[in-house]
Amino acid sequence: MIRVLFVCTGNTCRSPMAEAILRSKAGESIEVKSAGIYAGEGSPASANTAQVLKENGIECQHFSSFLTKEHLEWATYVFTMTNQHKEAILLRFPEAEDKVFTLKEYVNTNGDVSDPFGGPVDIYRETYAELEPLIDDLLSKLQ
Repeated sequence: MIRVLFVCTGNTCRSPMAEAILRSKAGESIEVKSAGIYAGEGSPASANTAQVLKENGIECQHFSSFLTKEHLEWATYVFTMTNQHKEAILLRFPEAEDKVFTLKEYVNTNGDVSDPFGGPVDIYRETYAELEPLIDDLLSKLQ
């Protein structure tokens, strides 16, 4: 079984959105979690993240997690939202180098996933629109 871990900063916007999108598309074929490199434990997904997921027919039952070594050991692949997230993980956990990628690099696209944190719901919709085709490409590549 493939296990995917999405990582962003606070684990309340991008990574839970990516997690929910992949889970909705992959069903039982892929296990998926998310975490944040600076996340507090137990915070819900942001209200705008939950709203945008709901608008797209995806339920969001998320509570934030701080990235740990156990997350990395669990994961087959770790996909970060930015190159800075990737670098931060590799500074702390260099042994994970063979499984950590930015999401865009893994699907052969350049750049970072835009951060909607603190913005209006329309910015979250833009992030969703950016993530969904990346998750489709990811799913094709993993299967």
